[in-house]
Parts: sequence; structure tokens; C-alpha cells
Amino acid sequence: MKLRLGLPKGSLQEATFALFKRAGFNLTVNGRSYYPTIDDPELEAVLMRAQEIPRYVSEGVLDAGLSGLDWILENEADVVEVAELVYSKHSLRPVRLVLAVARDSEIKEVADLEGKRIATELVRVTRKFLAERGVRATVEFSYGATEVKVPDLVDAIADLTETGSSLRDNNLREIATILESTPRLHANRRSWADPWKREKLQNLAVLLLGALRADRKVGLKMNVPGDRLQHVLEILPAMKHPTVSQLVDSDWVAVEVILDEKKVRDLVPALKRVGAQDIIEYPLNKVIP
Repeated sequence: MKLRLGLPKGSLQEATFALFKRAGFNLTVNGRSYYPTIDDPELEAVLMRAQEIPRYVSEGVLDAGLSGLDWILENEADVVEVAELVYSKHSLRPVRLVLAVARDSEIKEVADLEGKRIATELVRVTRKFLAERGVRATVEFSYGATEVKVPDLVDAIADLTETGSSLRDNNLREIATILESTPRLHANRRSWADPWKREKLQNLAVLLLGALRADRKVGLKMNVPGDRLQHVLEILPAMKHPTVSQLVDSDWVAVEVILDEKKVRDLVPALKRVGAQDIIEYPLNKVIP
């Protein structure tokens, strides 16, 4: 038996392949192929546009897929959410669907869009947002390069942004956030009802979430004289508590802790000053609580 999994092609592809690798799955794709190989005989991966994945999952063409919440909502897909995976093309944070206008536009807030024209790829989501606020506007589908359409072709756009830099580069100003979106591992309801497929998806979610938790964290090991242990523990951050082990035939102890990588450069000199020795920093692939 195999689980057929849709993975996003395009802007999220590289970040998704890297996440799967940290989770223990090696994906490779040759040339323009849409069928990556994966070193798990129970998985069959298909590359496609993130916009389409939720629809194919909902219809049962795929057992499961990985696509943003924005596209699940836009497709009005009836799917089971297995896990939220907080990552994007460049960072570990959500992307935002925002309404934006020209920097010098007289439009200041959502109500000012009454009777205006808006371009977006997420037509249903944008129309729903406006309708909930009693704003009547023309919302049209954009085939790309949405930022360049303001102000000559449309009055505003609804576009996805991670950092806001593309909007600023195109002399645009945000007036509202429609939603925040993160990738979701989601499943077809019939596939989710299958015990084997459900367990396979749950196992996959555990590993992917573990890889995300490990990102930007490291492990730190050190040896500490017994009479200096309390001084070391007072300055060590930890996810829970440091692991302390007695060294054989010695009054020294070994201390191990998991922490944010950015804290290490300040912490290591401080640990050295209070008596820690043989300090080792090592990377993590997965953190499973």
C-alpha cells in the first residue's frame, strides 16, 4: 500500500524538500519531472502548484497534501487538517494575505474600497473578507505580477507577502491583513478513515514537526566540577531541565542542554568563566516532545 502525497512546486519547493530531509526523507527530482523519488517505499510524491493541491486532496485524487491555509480556504476544500507546519520560503513564520494600495492613494482603510476594483489570486477569500465588512467591490482574478497593476489597472490588490519587501519595492502600502497562512499537512477524509493511511500520516506529521522544532536549536554538552554545578545551572536556559550525569570515579558531572542557537555565543564564554570545560555544541535534526 502507498500514500499518495501532493507537494508544492515553485516557491515552497526548496524549503519543503529541506524540511523533509531534516525529518529523514530524501526527495530528489530530475529536470522537469513532476514525480520526485523518495526513499520511503510507502510514499508516492507528486509535485504540483500549491493552489491545486487542496482540491485534488478533497476529491480523493491525492490521499494527502501540503499546501497553505489560504489555498485550502480558496478551494473551499473539505479536508482533514493533520498538522500545521510553520515555515515559508525564507523563514519560519506565516505569510500574510494583505490588501494594498498605491503609496499615495486616497484609500486609507477597507471601507474606502467600496465600488473599487481589486486584483488577486485568492478571489473567494478576498470577496468573503469584504462581504463580512459590508464592502461591495469588484474582485477579479490576477494571473500574476499583481503588484504592477496598481494604480493604472486596479485600485488595490490582495496579495501574499512574507516580509513586505516586494510591496514596498513596488511603491505599495498595506491597509489590512485578510489572513495569516501557514502550510498545512491535510488529508482526504476517506484516506484519513483508513487506519494504515492515518497512521502513516500521523507518523509523518510527528517527524516533520520534530524537524521544525529543531530548527535554530542546538545541543550543548560540557563537563563541570561538582562544586561549580549550581553556578552553571543558574545561567543555563533549557527546554525543560538540563540533563546532569555523574562522571565515573570523579566528582565532576556532565551537563547537557538544548537551547536556541542564537544564545550560544553569549552563553559559552559565561559557562567557561564559572568553571565549565570541554564544551561541545552540536546541531539537531529533530526535537520530539
